[in-house]
Amino acid sequence: MRCHRVHYECGAVCLYTADEAVEKGEDMASALSDAAAEAAFALIHFSKSMIEPEEIVGLMAEAAPNLSYAACSTAGELTPLGVTEGQLIVILLPKRHFHVEAAPMTFDQTKSLSESAEDVAAFRRQFLAGQEMSDKGQSFALCITDGMSFDEETVAATLHWGLEDMPLLGGSAGDGLDFSKTCLILNGEILRGGTILLLIASDLPHQVFKTENFVPTKERLVVTRSDPARRIVYELNAENAAEVYAEIIGVDPQSLSPMTFASHPLVVRIGNELYCRSIQKVNDDGSLSFFCAIDDGIVLTVAEPTGMARSTETTLDSIRSSLGTIDFVLGFDCVLRRIDARNRQITQKISHLYAENHVIGFNTYGEQYRSMHLNQTLTGVAFGLPTEKDQATQ
Repeated sequence: MRCHRVHYECGAVCLYTADEAVEKGEDMASALSDAAAEAAFALIHFSKSMIEPEEIVGLMAEAAPNLSYAACSTAGELTPLGVTEGQLIVILLPKRHFHVEAAPMTFDQTKSLSESAEDVAAFRRQFLAGQEMSDKGQSFALCITDGMSFDEETVAATLHWGLEDMPLLGGSAGDGLDFSKTCLILNGEILRGGTILLLIASDLPHQVFKTENFVPTKERLVVTRSDPARRIVYELNAENAAEVYAEIIGVDPQSLSPMTFASHPLVVRIGNELYCRSIQKVNDDGSLSFFCAIDDGIVLTVAEPTGMARSTETTLDSIRSSLGTIDFVLGFDCVLRRIDARNRQITQKISHLYAENHVIGFNTYGEQYRSMHLNQTLTGVAFGLPTEKDQATQ
């Protein structure tokens, strides 16, 4: 397996496959083995169409047996070349700037929300007591969740409660556009379901952020019959869900597709904020499956995406002004944004913007940001350069 290698100023390394890497690149196992000695942790994002989970486990056992890592399947990848599909990315975080601990988290009916939150809080206390960067930088939490688990809202709320003031971000693992089986891997163990929670301390200046690009219309829909456990809506405004949705956006129900859902998202107002409740697919009976939690009585507003490239560039420019520069960004970008960009023929513009700002990560089935599970956002954490004091002590 051939790959490219990209080094960032802080010492982070990104290994990634690409079409042109077949002839020009280096062997993935060899490159990984060379870079692993300086790494504190590896984040791996992979397309199931390109590599099987068992092959990931074998690669890491061969090339970096002593390196801790977390991996997940994707709905697309964000490499140093921009937005792509069918690739493998390995992000190596350097020891001199990062301390990382990871643990599997399972939230089931045997524990109350407060008990699960206490497990998270105990992990947080242990982490803060054992790491040496608390006086030099801030810590944050990153979670990778099974994108077909239907419990991301519970996970995000529980983690946020247990983490207290520690910022949380992350993404839900994907399976292309098949919506069948996603996969998580933690240190050689393949997980079906659940969540991987990573607590990360870094002395690099960094900023957790999210950005979205939609505006509400005047069209309202009320969920009148649903199955909240499976995130399925059968009726909107007391009529067949797919037919009502199709009529209100002006398309034939038979033409509903992921491109339609990306171009006409539904949002719910919580306080003064609007949050997407995006549709995943239309079912044979005319019901609609959603990416996020849904329930009877929820009032949904039809929204229209607007200015994705402009809003993303504005956000990244603001972060650059705050940090001084952007060395690299760990990004979690909703698959519906990728679909909408393709539909509006701005994929190349978005891809160039991500490459220019060193955004690496994957397309998700949903994003976690603080206490919320979201759709149609780019969430991430941007890292700046080491301070002059840090560089002098290296």
